[in-house]
Amino acid sequence: MGWFERLGAWSEDHRLAVDAAAAASLGFVLLLFSAAAGGLHWIVWTVLLITPLAWRRTRPVASVVAVYAVALAHLAVGAPVLPADVAVPVALYSVTVHGPVWAHRTAMASAVVGSVVVGVELGWRAGIGGLATATAGSAAFGTLFFLVVWAFGLLRRSRRETIEALVDRARRLEVERDQQAQIATAAERSRIAREMHDIVAHSLSVIIAQADGGRYAAAKDPAVAERALGVVAETGRAALADMRRLLGVLRTGGPGDVGVGGGFGGAGRGGGEPGAGVGGASSGTVQGGLPGDLPGGGTGPVLRELGPQPGVEDLDTLAEQVRSSGTPVSVVTVGTGRRLPPGLGLTVFRICQESLTNVMKHAGPGAGATVLVRWRPEAVEIEVLDDGRGAAAEPGAAGFGLVGMRERVAVYGGSLRTGPRPGGGYAVRASIPLPPGAGTPQSTED
Repeated sequence: MGWFERLGAWSEDHRLAVDAAAAASLGFVLLLFSAAAGGLHWIVWTVLLITPLAWRRTRPVASVVAVYAVALAHLAVGAPVLPADVAVPVALYSVTVHGPVWAHRTAMASAVVGSVVVGVELGWRAGIGGLATATAGSAAFGTLFFLVVWAFGLLRRSRRETIEALVDRARRLEVERDQQAQIATAAERSRIAREMHDIVAHSLSVIIAQADGGRYAAAKDPAVAERALGVVAETGRAALADMRRLLGVLRTGGPGDVGVGGGFGGAGRGGGEPGAGVGGASSGTVQGGLPGDLPGGGTGPVLRELGPQPGVEDLDTLAEQVRSSGTPVSVVTVGTGRRLPPGLGLTVFRICQESLTNVMKHAGPGAGATVLVRWRPEAVEIEVLDDGRGAAAEPGAAGFGLVGMRERVAVYGGSLRTGPRPGGGYAVRASIPLPPGAGTPQSTED
């Protein structure tokens, strides 16, 4: 902002002081002229005409009324046109710029009437013969002069209103931007909370199942126990890597933070050897420094390639991981698969993952599950059915698994139904509409 803009802003913030100083300066010059030309009579009228200009912006209507009243009064008592009558066009301009519409229109009409009155007085002093000519000339000149002042005032008023509208719009946009940022932050935190729940709940369920199985098998079959411990280790590493990736999103600056190129779109598969747990990652291939422990006990930034999000094509890997924990799982696909957007594919994967996690936690020993993915022209339907305890299962602590599934499905306008099955077991059924771009069947090369 330049000095002129700063001066204008300061003047707007101190209207009364600036206008009072300007009126005092103008009045001082006119008082010197009035004292020399007209004496005390002119001095009084000059003070009365100039003083209301101190409120020309803070009280424009009162200012123009006072100026017009004094001008009409000195004409009524027979005083000639004074140099201080310059206050009349100044008051008209001020009320046009800063006053209400009715006020500046009334002031303009009053100025025209005043021009006619001045013409009549001048004509009367000139004699009956010059009355018509003086009246017509004064009215024409005064009307033209005041129209010019009024037009400049209207232009200034229009520009001022435009600037005020732009400033108000900028302020509202800033408020809206801040509100959108808060909403986006809350939504991102909710999404991260869901991803963390899915990662931790699923991974810990697998770890607990493998640890229990390895403990019982240690005495009879050390090889089985060794394999169980291997699955526990791989699942723990994958879950730790996924948690680091998600927590990297929450970091706000620093040399060791994760660089976000295209934004984190959700969780994906953790890196590692085949058989590693399926957890959260990010959408994109951005590399960033993830602070963590280096192999060998040292610490420092670890560079990792962020993998893609899991989707429908990863359900077989998920089922294989659950089977390795001792829970029989089969995956059945009905219909021709579609190309799903990453977010929608992640939703389908997470619903199956959470449902299978609940099977391992609540269905009881020996329970199996079936994951059915049914492709319809307008929607994809997911059913996860188990033959476990169902309604007889002991109620556990209130969690966020079902709430997270409902939120995920609601984002895409779908529906979710959960509950015990009539013949035993538990069922999770979800139906999600397919977007228009997901209508192309997947080719055999996918």
